[in-house]
Amino acid sequence: MFRRTLTALALVASPALAQETDLTIAIQLEPPHLDPTSAAAGAIDSVLYSNVFEGLTRFAADGSVEPALAEDWEISEDGTTYTFTLREGVSFHDGSDFTAEDVKFTLDRARAEDSVNAQKALFEGISEVNVVDPQTVEIVLSQPDGNFLFNLAWGDAVIVAEESIENIKSNPVGTGPFTFSEWVQGDRVELARNSEYWGEAPSLEAATIKFISDPTAAFAAMMAQDIDAFAGYPAPENLPQFEADPRFQVIVGSTEGETILAMNNAEEPFNDPEVREAVAHAIDRQAIIDGAMFGQGTPIGTHFAPHNPDYVNLTDLSPYDPEIARQLLADAGYEEGFSTTLKLPPPSYARRGGEIIAAQLREVGIETEITNLEWAQWLEEVFRGKDFGLTIVSHTEPFDIGIYARPDYYFSYDNPEFQELMATLTATTDPAERSSLVADAQRMISEDYVNAYLFQLAYPTVADARLRGLWENQPTQANPLAGVSWSE
Repeated sequence: MFRRTLTALALVASPALAQETDLTIAIQLEPPHLDPTSAAAGAIDSVLYSNVFEGLTRFAADGSVEPALAEDWEISEDGTTYTFTLREGVSFHDGSDFTAEDVKFTLDRARAEDSVNAQKALFEGISEVNVVDPQTVEIVLSQPDGNFLFNLAWGDAVIVAEESIENIKSNPVGTGPFTFSEWVQGDRVELARNSEYWGEAPSLEAATIKFISDPTAAFAAMMAQDIDAFAGYPAPENLPQFEADPRFQVIVGSTEGETILAMNNAEEPFNDPEVREAVAHAIDRQAIIDGAMFGQGTPIGTHFAPHNPDYVNLTDLSPYDPEIARQLLADAGYEEGFSTTLKLPPPSYARRGGEIIAAQLREVGIETEITNLEWAQWLEEVFRGKDFGLTIVSHTEPFDIGIYARPDYYFSYDNPEFQELMATLTATTDPAERSSLVADAQRMISEDYVNAYLFQLAYPTVADARLRGLWENQPTQANPLAGVSWSE
């Protein structure tokens, strides 16, 4: 999820010289491919968002939405027509001009019947995309959408060109401040400064994003200063050691990552709300935070970020109580318990948390068969194939409670009342009304015990003490490098 371009010169030059213009930053997960518009893997955005690809709008470091490839826009009085004025003089990395035709191609592709965009629902409200002229595009919605500009800032909505779409998964071509140089699978992605970038030129000439999945290897690489930074550092038990070392800085931020024990609502026994409630009461959130994350994380009781002003603390609906869990299982006809699968993706929160959760479930009579999956396997078996009983994953997309209105989503929650609620929210623009509806949505999924809500993922970054400009928080899963520099 981070990259660095390593030249032969950088390999032999002294660290002090190399680090003036180059950066090697590590992340834990490697993306399955490099097209953010056709996969659910957040690792793709961790590498490419605001580095190689850009959208009409984008998320700033504080989570606000700001102009990107669209420098301005007008909204019709009825809230259904958005007219975007595009920046002039923008080109893709292959030298082709960025125009309104590229916007139309991108959005039509994302909302097409055969679209494989992981967040296709973001675009379902679009009824037309019209090219007014090369620098102006008109987007017509079927109804007002109070989240539309926010939705366009997602990584799934970055602008791609039809001419480069065939090879996008291995050779991404965007408009961003860095160009793609090379992907050495299993090791790194290398980027180079885009000398033709429309915005402020990056300080870095090159950046390498290394993939280091093993926490022990992450510690060794950081201590040896083989890497300059590790974003989303996977071994929080090491943080005090880095904090005490003047060579490093430790930045602990927040994320949009709701970490959940997801349940397959379409399959027995998790199609029974009593069983799902029993699972929720069997989980000791704080024990997981302490044992797997060494205290890094905020307990949650619903699928919503605690730092959001509309967050409702609903942890009291599912306190840790094994006796209640056993009684609920007995009431549901599972007095002797049952067995199920627990399929875990690679991140530390899942692998470490999974062992703790398996022990907690065993205490109430639920036996789990743990299977550790690589990310591509998890996407295929769990996310797309829905072949699981339980899984642990952190949902890092911003304001993504709308996934519960999608019956075909991997945990298969099908509640027409919730779907109607979310449709009303989408059509509502008044801030106070939206806040009330968001609170209702949080309560509904919590009271239905759709999943067991664990904690909001913290985001620790360990970096060379001289680095400036790394994102502290993760308003979306990304590591923008255009503003990163070395201090004197």
